[in-house]
Amino acid sequence: MKRRIDGLREAAQSAENEVPDGVLLVRVERVQYRWHAQKPFYALLLSVLEPREFSGRMISGRLYCTSKALWKLSWFLRDFGYDTELFARDELDETTLPGLSGVKIRHTTIHGTRLTNLDGFAPTGQWEELTGSVAKTRSSEVA
Repeated sequence: MKRRIDGLREAAQSAENEVPDGVLLVRVERVQYRWHAQKPFYALLLSVLEPREFSGRMISGRLYCTSKALWKLSWFLRDFGYDTELFARDELDETTLPGLSGVKIRHTTIHGTRLTNLDGFAPTGQWEELTGSVAKTRSSEVA
């Protein structure tokens, strides 16, 4: 018996386009502030630059603006090369964020939904160092 299931093909294609966990060099494509009563956040759209096999794929994520989460937002801004004068004045200008960085991506599942967790950041200049250390770690795990 054959059955037609709408959306089956798209589900397989979206799984092929997923970016695995790991250290990735990305560029900020879009940043948008989203107000929420308890947890306001910035929605990010990042495009992968390296590794080349994932180049051009997009990652979306959130950086929260609550008092408990400001440390992560500050870390992101500093490592992505955000304007230090604006940073010193506690101002965030969304139009100035297209910086580059190595980002450690980790996926997590909450209530059945797979979400991207921006786990850590580093300046673009550390890309070679980070990817070299990741390769050494993986080779030692295999041995």
